[in-house]
Amino acid sequence: MVAHVLRLRLAMMVGALRGDPREVVRRAIGVVLLTAATGVAAVSAAGLADADRLTTAVVTVLAGSAVTLGFAVGPPVTASVDPLDPRRFAVVGPEPRPLAGALLLAGFLSVPVLVVLVLGISLAVAWSAHGAPAVATVASVILGLTTCVLLARVSMALGALVQRPRQSRELMGVYLVAVLVVVVPVGVFLGSLEWRGAVPSQLASAAEILAWTPIGAAWGIALAPTAGAAIGSLVVALVTIAVLGLAWFALVTLLLTTTRRPAAARERGGLGWFAILPGTPGGAVAARSLSYWLRDRRYIVNVVVVPIAAVVSTVPLLVAGVPFELAVLLPVPIMALFFGWLPHNDLAYDSTALWMHIASGMRGAPDRIGRLVPVLLIGIPVLAVTLPLAVVAHGRWAILPAMIGVCAALFLAGLGLSSVSSVLAPYAVSRPGDSPFQQPQRTGSGGVIAQGLVMVGAILAALPSILLTWRAVGGDTIDAMFAMWVGIGAGGVVLIVGVTVGAVLFEQRATRLMEFAEAT
Repeated sequence: MVAHVLRLRLAMMVGALRGDPREVVRRAIGVVLLTAATGVAAVSAAGLADADRLTTAVVTVLAGSAVTLGFAVGPPVTASVDPLDPRRFAVVGPEPRPLAGALLLAGFLSVPVLVVLVLGISLAVAWSAHGAPAVATVASVILGLTTCVLLARVSMALGALVQRPRQSRELMGVYLVAVLVVVVPVGVFLGSLEWRGAVPSQLASAAEILAWTPIGAAWGIALAPTAGAAIGSLVVALVTIAVLGLAWFALVTLLLTTTRRPAAARERGGLGWFAILPGTPGGAVAARSLSYWLRDRRYIVNVVVVPIAAVVSTVPLLVAGVPFELAVLLPVPIMALFFGWLPHNDLAYDSTALWMHIASGMRGAPDRIGRLVPVLLIGIPVLAVTLPLAVVAHGRWAILPAMIGVCAALFLAGLGLSSVSSVLAPYAVSRPGDSPFQQPQRTGSGGVIAQGLVMVGAILAALPSILLTWRAVGGDTIDAMFAMWVGIGAGGVVLIVGVTVGAVLFEQRATRLMEFAEAT
């Protein structure tokens, strides 16, 4: 099977230069331009041998991370059709594991991978000139290529499972937001650097951090500053490949055992978010919630108030004499806290529409997860754009990982606790169509207590990360990395536990929730 799939892949690459003469000419011109660009890039990469070791290491990690990330996000953004989609082989009844292995090997036979191979060889020449061990050089190139191929395979397989019309306004909006999330922080970071004939320390720190991430670990092995850093990057790269490999084999099995829906059923034009998100209970809840969050003025006012309240909160600190470089770090964590707090009473905003969930026998998990999708799609881009701006105003990029940890803990923990609060203690809100500033009278204090407990709980979950961040602000930059992982870990745990508990409570309290919706 492996030999057959490889021959098929080669035939498809050669067949791309056949057919309509105009298409052949365009493809030939593209190949020529790509070859020329690859040659220039390869010469430039080999020319790093004349640069100092730090510059070569930084350029290698940054460029390698960008290329690896491109393999992951390229297929969904460009809506690429996988020529080796596992479902095309279903008619011959192959076993999933051998087919997955064969398709993975065939993934190395592609023009983008060949370009990366040429660049990797050129970089290897530069690494050798700086004294990099031959074993580390070979391992870096092989692991980097393997990571790129696996990311492309997994990304295309996930796209094959979804297959939504990319021309829709909603999906193009998601792509635009994704671009902003990446471009704005990177642009802010590069614009804040001071280039004085040497690699800025902030850029070197960024490369050092990327060398410990899945997208940059493979490229940080050869010129790692210490043996421990090289081993750490090697371990991260191997774990990344192992996880991606397991995901690829699982996706191939899933693709071979599921039936593709007819095109007429998939292309549900005019249905907005319902045409984009999966046709599952969780996808339906997410689509309906997104429609509410982007159209209902009650939700819109809540979202708009969050950044305003966060910025205004710094004024008393500045008046009280808190240094500007410290006060400017506060608004983003406050926004993270409020974004996580927003869905704490989400069920109440449904009003009587809640009966659709309960009458259909929907499980608790799809309801809890689907309702968090709008907050995630709104909160993450806002935080990703504003956080680099706050760090620039602060003046030390070394504090960025710590701020990420604090914001992640507050945001994720808030979402987890909100998933419990909205089921356990809902309270009356303005009805659909009413003014968002018109609040009904409440007979008890349950709503106030629920709001306070969600905020206090999120702050307590983020407290370890906050303490580590305070130490990092004082100069212990090593605590910044600890703060990031502690914050992400604590927030993730609270989110998972909160969604699980909220799902159980949703099923147990369905009758009471319906009574609450009818009464309010």
